Amino acid sequence: MGREASCQCTWAEEAGACKVLLESRELIVRGAIRRRVPISSLTDVTAKGEQLIFRVGQDKVTLHLGVELSQRWAKAIATPPPSLAKKLGISPASQLLLIGQVEDNELKAAIAEAGTTDGKEVDLILACVKTPAELDRALKQCSASARSSVWIIYPKGSGKQLGESAIREQLHSRGFIDTKVASVSATLTALRFARRIS
Repeated sequence: MGREASCQCTWAEEAGACKVLLESRELIVRGAIRRRVPISSLTDVTAKGEQLIFRVGQDKVTLHLGVELSQRWAKAIATPPPSLAKKLGISPASQLLLIGQVEDNELKAAIAEAGTTDGKEVDLILACVKTPAELDRALKQCSASARSSVWIIYPKGSGKQLGESAIREQLHSRGFIDTKVASVSATLTALRFARRIS
């Protein structure tokens, strides 16, 4: 979600000016009150006038966000984020070609929702890579399935052997364009590419 607002906050008996961040999986409050709670722990969420009101356990929480923002945040909290499978475009009908080691549990669960293939009838490629050499090998395997979308899944953060700019450079030089970015887990991120149409 990535929503952020500065507002007056009342959390049980505490009150004060805060910066509140509404992320896809958690609510973070900084300033006079400091809290970090999972979105799943918010109950009785309602927008009343300028206030967003909800409960966390026994605590009643009120955020003075304004009429429009209160309604938008209430709707965002009530709408669960898409599953990883949905973000990656994986469905039971998907025919995946998996390249590289799949070590992440969230990614394994997303992949389990699809069919796998020997590479002859592929509609989606997932390539898990950590190094430039692994990326090069993956791209050689991708060439046989030229019409498929390709997700390059790689470790997040600086100091890794392979980063976003190097991946984009390699794929652009081979006739691909990047079409989407997705967070896979706390440690992995992904870039989706498609063949450039001449």
